[in-house]
Amino acid sequence: MKRVLLSITLAVLAVAVVLPASAQSRKERKILWNSQYNYEIEPVGVGQDGTKVFKVWGYGKSVPLAVMNAKEAAVAACIFKGLPGGAGSATTPPICSQPNAEQIHADYFENFFQVGGKFLQYIAVTNDADPAGEDRIKMKKGYKVAIYVQVMYDALRKQLEADGIARRLDAGF
Repeated sequence: MKRVLLSITLAVLAVAVVLPASAQSRKERKILWNSQYNYEIEPVGVGQDGTKVFKVWGYGKSVPLAVMNAKEAAVAACIFKGLPGGAGSATTPPICSQPNAEQIHADYFENFFQVGGKFLQYIAVTNDADPAGEDRIKMKKGYKVAIYVQVMYDALRKQLEADGIARRLDAGF
């Protein structure tokens, strides 16, 4: 009986020590969610000068939330990951080439990507109608949707350079 009680006590103690150690703050979870590896992007074609046009996927509990997440992912991909080449365009490098830029400038990007934030200024054209067909997938806890988006890439780069987040292209090594 003592062994059973001792083993149960040790198990409860181990769980009490392990759970708080693996807990993350809300800010840390957001940084991980916005990681450069979470973007699904498909090049579509060539846009006007200074813009990039592509298809991006977003996730949300409802279709409008998933569309907003896709818009955020479109701008974040331009900043942190870059865009794949295809349909007559070359691969585009990320605007912030500094490793871990999203963690180094976490406060800036938290304000930049807040709901209704500054990132929406750099989305020129989207198909704002609710996606349908293969671009709208019902999942267990919400929706996965795809939208076509045109990001004002050059204007985004200039703003991040002016804010001191991205290095200027004409800056030396």
